[in-house]
Amino acid sequence: MRGMVARGTLKGREAIGVRIGKVVNKYKVAKHIRLDIHDDRVEFQIDEPRVAAEAALDGIYVIRTSVPAERLDAADAVRHYKRLSDVERAFRSLKTIDLKVRPIRHRLEERVRAHIFLCLLAYYVEWHMREAWRPLLFSDEDQAAKQTRDPVAPAKRSAAALRKVHTKVLADGTPVHSFSTLLKDLSRIVRNVCRQRGAGPEAPTFELVTTPDSTQQRAYDLLKTIAV
Repeated sequence: MRGMVARGTLKGREAIGVRIGKVVNKYKVAKHIRLDIHDDRVEFQIDEPRVAAEAALDGIYVIRTSVPAERLDAADAVRHYKRLSDVERAFRSLKTIDLKVRPIRHRLEERVRAHIFLCLLAYYVEWHMREAWRPLLFSDEDQAAKQTRDPVAPAKRSAAALRKVHTKVLADGTPVHSFSTLLKDLSRIVRNVCRQRGAGPEAPTFELVTTPDSTQQRAYDLLKTIAV
């Protein structure tokens, strides 16, 4: 910038100011620089006290809530704020990972409401399944620790959860699953409608269901513990 002004290719206080404005707006540094613009020259210097003040607060943020302190103390306010990641995870699950709800264009208000309700209901069911299946998944089972640990400190997984991540097996020697791989494993259980070989179409039928293995049976048993 100084070179352009010195060579005369950039003249006038307004033109110089416009050009400088584009640069400082691009890099968001206007508050850290003191400018002195003239028709034939431009001077600037870094505002060291301002930079030092920004550096002292770098990485620090303030959470403010209208909820009274007797209902929500400072630590719980931070914990609830950090749970916004759960909301983002829910949207990601709805759109791409698990449920993959395709876009549907509705024109009537009641249909829009019904579509949103079904999406949220589907994720509500998935959430309960994930919570019930924590012992079978890579998920951390020590959820009580979240309510007592320092909410500002980086989150740490329990020793049991880290053991599952590193060994990829549970205490009984069976493999640890993700939510999607456990669903795929359960999909191997089928119900077939059978008829005796050689019998005609009028012959009676019977159902034959795949016998679940130990992991599949435990998954079904854990689903029975869900209380809504």
